[in-house]
Amino acid sequence: MSVSEFWLAVERIRAGDPRYARDAYAFVMDGLDHTVSALEERRHVTAEELLEGLCAFARGKFGMLAFDVLRSWGIASGRDVGDIVFHLIDAGILSRREEDSREDFDTPLDLKRALEDSYFDVTDASGLEN
Repeated sequence: MSVSEFWLAVERIRAGDPRYARDAYAFVMDGLDHTVSALEERRHVTAEELLEGLCAFARGKFGMLAFDVLRSWGIASGRDVGDIVFHLIDAGILSRREEDSREDFDTPLDLKRALEDSYFDVTDASGLEN
């Protein structure tokens, strides 16, 4: 799929469900690539692995502002990521296994805390005090 075909698909998705910004879809795709690239071998990732990978990707890309950036795009929970992923699946951009479902993204993960606390954990490890 070309870049222009991707953006056309995103616009079709957003016409039916405008909750998420265009950039949210690109972020999930880039974060998925980041997550898969960190694996020893290329394979299907679980919702939990994707959420962890997206958090790491967001922290690396946006630092302390990661949650604010994601929230500005409409992403405030794992469920939001799942909705984006399944929109991309329905559009034929991503694939899924039969056992994959949106509910896999309904986790107790507090996205805000995962993004912000991890930043301070890194700061603490560097010897700086919060």
